[in-house]
Amino acid sequence: MMRLFRSFLPREERFFDLFAQHSRAVSEGAKALAGMLEGGEETPVYCQRVNQFENDADNITREVLTAVRRSFITPFDRIDIKNLIGAMDDSIDQMQQTAKAVMLFEVRQFEPPMREIGTILVQCADLIGQAVPLMDKIGDNVGLLTALTEEIGKLEGRVDDLHDIGLKELFLKHRDANTMDFVVGAEIYKHLEKIADRFDDVANEISSIVIEQV
Repeated sequence: MMRLFRSFLPREERFFDLFAQHSRAVSEGAKALAGMLEGGEETPVYCQRVNQFENDADNITREVLTAVRRSFITPFDRIDIKNLIGAMDDSIDQMQQTAKAVMLFEVRQFEPPMREIGTILVQCADLIGQAVPLMDKIGDNVGLLTALTEEIGKLEGRVDDLHDIGLKELFLKHRDANTMDFVVGAEIYKHLEKIADRFDDVANEISSIVIEQV
């Protein structure tokens, strides 16, 4: 009954604009991260870009939370809005943590699986960017939203595989050499895997909202 009642009330459409802005910041952050993983002297520049997009995303997140408090009618449950924007923000927060680790350990060269993970993370961000606008009319887009979130789950699984492959290659490469190089590389892999996990969390939040709204 409450869902029917809400359907006749005007909604605060600004939420979808903010979601879209945030998803663009996440997407740009993922591209900067992928650029960082190419290595070389430009690595600190890309790290700085990740930080900037993370700051932009934080500002948008605060706008969303303020809008939740001030809006009488929201497009879906307030807790779902908070969980969704929180999961989106966690993904770019984790990108920033990865960039911080790269700067801390002064890494300038990255393994091929790391670069492949970077490419996959850009794909995950793009899929979220496609999914978010569709939530304005969930009933009309259930099938596409489901397909997009399932694809994110598959990509997260591929990152898990690359994480394990990369760690094994790293161990074989450094077992008779510099142990610290292995430790640093493993730390980077751990951070990259966490970004994929956060994207999967976003997909799960979207799926949960879809289930509740249809």
